[in-house]
Amino acid sequence: MRFAGRTVGWSAGLVAVLCAVVTTSAGIGPVWIPPAVVGKVLLNAVVVPTGISISGPTVDVTTAHMFSYAVSDLRTQIVMQVRLPRILLGAVVGFSLAAAGTIMQGIFRNPMADPSIIGVSSGAAVGAVGFIVAPVVIPFGLGLRGAAFAGALVAAFGVYLIATRNGRTPVATLLLAGVAIQTFLGAVVSFLLLHSGESIRRALYWLMGHLKGASWPEVTTSVVLVAIPFAVLLAYARDLNVMLLGEEDAQSLGIEVERTKRVLLALSAVITAAGVAVAGIVGFVGLIVPHVMRLLVGPDHRILLPTAALAGASFLVATDTLARSGSAEVPVGIVTAVLGAPFFLYLLRKREVHEL
Repeated sequence: MRFAGRTVGWSAGLVAVLCAVVTTSAGIGPVWIPPAVVGKVLLNAVVVPTGISISGPTVDVTTAHMFSYAVSDLRTQIVMQVRLPRILLGAVVGFSLAAAGTIMQGIFRNPMADPSIIGVSSGAAVGAVGFIVAPVVIPFGLGLRGAAFAGALVAAFGVYLIATRNGRTPVATLLLAGVAIQTFLGAVVSFLLLHSGESIRRALYWLMGHLKGASWPEVTTSVVLVAIPFAVLLAYARDLNVMLLGEEDAQSLGIEVERTKRVLLALSAVITAAGVAVAGIVGFVGLIVPHVMRLLVGPDHRILLPTAALAGASFLVATDTLARSGSAEVPVGIVTAVLGAPFFLYLLRKREVHEL
């Protein structure tokens, strides 16, 4: 099929771009590491299973490194323990926000829609700031990120419940409910900040969006929370294409519109919550990247969804690299806004914002 070839071609190209951005980013910092050395460090980390031994309930897998390039321990430590977790977390967050933005624009048939439109970001902000101001014990040691993730999902579920009546969820009602909930939750965040005392700096820093302090466990958890829902979203790409014709036409063509909307909204909320929980509020990724990729690959979500997600990953890694490259680190949310807003205005002036 033609779309399959285009999807593979575009995706392969964007994966190559992402690898180049990751390799370059891993070398940038107070200690400069050439891309060739970074590549050697990454190759040295590649392992393959060589055997399996089973002893009762325990299964041991032995592995071996495929490469053994000579690289200093200091450079290896810098790349693998300091920079790479942050870079990969940025890639996952950018991937999730761009994918969710693509889905939101398709559901609402509105090029101005973004992942925060159903209250996910505002809910995460309430959860995170509330935890910072008045810490409580959260099971499994989830802490701040668990509070943000839970707040995001509760907000999205609340918007859906408010907008749904008699088993139907009109898009216009969903949009208005999202705006109302966002406004209310914004007021809650302002109230919490007003009473945050000495913790206001930490709360504001989280709200600005950042990837500082990323760790490998966070990367692993985020990958799982994003990869599984994204795979399901890909399966619904064709249904979303049909829904662009209008809900009545889609229903007549055999699409279970309400069920499809429920699945798409729920999964988009999960991947957005996963990204916002670890990075804070990072704007414009879910708005700008789907626009640009729609201009390049067209409106077919079977191609647009994976390519926009990969482009979002590269975009956020690049902007975070810029954010931490100066004499003083800047929250990445500020950088995405500074770059994204003028570019979006440029697209509007050039009339290159596609109607859906």
